[in-house]
Amino acid sequence: MTEPLRTRAVGTDLERVDGWAKVTGVAPYADEHPVPNPAYLQAVQSTVARGRVTEVDARAATALDGVLTVLTPFNAPPLRLGHDAELEVLQSDAVWFRGQIVAAVVAETPEIARQAADLVRVSFDVRPHDVTLSADRDDLYKPEVVNPRHPTDTLTGDPDSAFDSADRAVDATYTTAMYHNNPMEPHTTVAVWHGDDDTAALTLYDSTQGVHPLRDAVAAVFDLAPERIRVVSPYVGGGFGSKGRPHAHVVLAALAARRTEGRAVTFAVSRRQMFSFVGYRTPTIQRMRLSAGTDGRLTGISNDVVELTARFKEFAEQTGLPTRTMYAAPHRRTTHRLAALDVPVPSWMRAPGECPGMFAPEVAMDELAEACGLDPVELRLRNEPERDPDTGLPFSTRNFVACLTEGARRFGWESRPRVSRSTRDGDWWVGTGVAGSTYPVLRQPGSAAASVRYRDGRYEVGIGAADLGTGSSTVLTQIAADALDVAVDDVDLRIGDTALPRAPVAGGSSGTANWGSAVVAAARQFRGKYGPDPADGDEYTGSDDGGKKRFAMAAYGAQFAEARVNVHTGEIRVPRLLGVFAVGRVINPRTARSQLVGGMTMGLSMALHEASVLDKRFGFVVNHDFAEYHIATCADVPSVEAHWIDEDDPHLNPMGSKGIGEIGIVGTAAAIANAVHHATGVRIRDLPITNDKVFEPNLSM
Repeated sequence: MTEPLRTRAVGTDLERVDGWAKVTGVAPYADEHPVPNPAYLQAVQSTVARGRVTEVDARAATALDGVLTVLTPFNAPPLRLGHDAELEVLQSDAVWFRGQIVAAVVAETPEIARQAADLVRVSFDVRPHDVTLSADRDDLYKPEVVNPRHPTDTLTGDPDSAFDSADRAVDATYTTAMYHNNPMEPHTTVAVWHGDDDTAALTLYDSTQGVHPLRDAVAAVFDLAPERIRVVSPYVGGGFGSKGRPHAHVVLAALAARRTEGRAVTFAVSRRQMFSFVGYRTPTIQRMRLSAGTDGRLTGISNDVVELTARFKEFAEQTGLPTRTMYAAPHRRTTHRLAALDVPVPSWMRAPGECPGMFAPEVAMDELAEACGLDPVELRLRNEPERDPDTGLPFSTRNFVACLTEGARRFGWESRPRVSRSTRDGDWWVGTGVAGSTYPVLRQPGSAAASVRYRDGRYEVGIGAADLGTGSSTVLTQIAADALDVAVDDVDLRIGDTALPRAPVAGGSSGTANWGSAVVAAARQFRGKYGPDPADGDEYTGSDDGGKKRFAMAAYGAQFAEARVNVHTGEIRVPRLLGVFAVGRVINPRTARSQLVGGMTMGLSMALHEASVLDKRFGFVVNHDFAEYHIATCADVPSVEAHWIDEDDPHLNPMGSKGIGEIGIVGTAAAIANAVHHATGVRIRDLPITNDKVFEPNLSM
């Protein structure tokens, strides 16, 4: 058991400590750090999906006034190879996907760089490409692990036999689309070198979810000691996972800066380029099978997942994980198979694994409830496990039942008609749906350290954490104040710099747990060493050792949706979303509600709008801007309510907190799909749910 934090600031509705800096424009984002006399970079991208670069003609570009250099696969500075194929930019003439960086222009202004990039002519030896994902390919393969290190397949009992002998069963295939991360601030890197070859040091101002992991990756490809690289990122304008891992643009900016004789080089990735080389969520094909008795109690559950990866670098999303843990059943199976295609590398996107991996099970559970003649909430209650079905460990806390019952009460579920397509309001069919949410509690004991210093009557707390707009700066300040037993206003927090103590990436909803535990440990050790009256200049750096995992730890939630479908056009509206979550102790209700509402809104966007359309003829995403890549707007979400239950879990960390950044998106799309079915009687198993899929000739009857 972790010694709990005595709370005074934790749990209060504190305004964001960085709010005024952001709204007044004085908070420097990556592209806004003052550097003298910067140069600007523009990438030249491949127009073919597979092949080789045979020639780069940069004569017209270099003839422009203000062009400093053009980098190509034939003249770029060498990197250390074999570490990460995605980061080996301009080290080979091989083309692995359309949109790959094949050259780069550095110029005095962004406008000159763009103009010059348009003048660069690249010739290719074009090879046949393949970007088609299907479940019946004969070259699907089994990866060794799925993200990050989970077993690829699991099997308990004989789910096929359970299915064959079941009283009630569901066997259906569900698909989720390709999705692209689109944070408000696109990726940007400002790179500047200092010193000569023997003493070269690199400073990167970058929009990243982890300054230390980024430093380590860049150090590896440049064959430098990590201490010779500094990464600075105090403010980040969103990430959704796309900034959790380094991508080619960071290395390209650093390569270009080596050619500019000490000048800083800025590479601001455009919105369209965000669809090419900074990650996305793989589309998934999930064959879901449920078997049950007439009472709805599951006897078997399986999810066989097919997804894609890049041919030159593997990433396997852990889509089957929720099926392993959510409901009790004696016979269980999950599998993952990959198609290696001529596409960019997929990567993290908010709740990788759990987000797409809860769509199929939760829609299938709705179909099973209908087959059994049971209420969908009741079916889920009947299949609540006593221990974690995957590991057999006891739960530290599992309050999914409480979320279901409280959510049903708040939503008014008791008045829901049992029969689909039974409620019409004028020109609209009306229905409601429910789905579960889960996200694991991830923590890396000993992965973070923090420093505490006393100066001029104030406490300075430093840690290399990241704030993506999620409120990390605020909650860490609250945690530090309580650990030091001082007022929040007496604490100055510094984050986002590799000059500060090491911190892991902001990912897996684990930031507060990892960083907060280190802050608590350092503060307690500081107090133990210096007492309540430290002298100016006293500093202590400490880390949290954590403990052995003895429990299955996860956050849970239940999401309820109302859907309205126009009887004449099939237009779909979701006027109401309501979620109830069990996420441990809520450190700041204001920032917590913002994260949960944001996740649910993103889930609605996934359900109704988002889909990256891949043109198979040319191998690239054609709707690569906000005009055609549709996301939810304020008009799409009239009411989104996020609530939570009081949850005390002493086994988690000193704060008693679970992650909240990702659970909000998990299950939302399934709840909406179930609501659409309840409204219309039409079952949609493929996202997004659009007018053409839901519309039937007799919809208006």
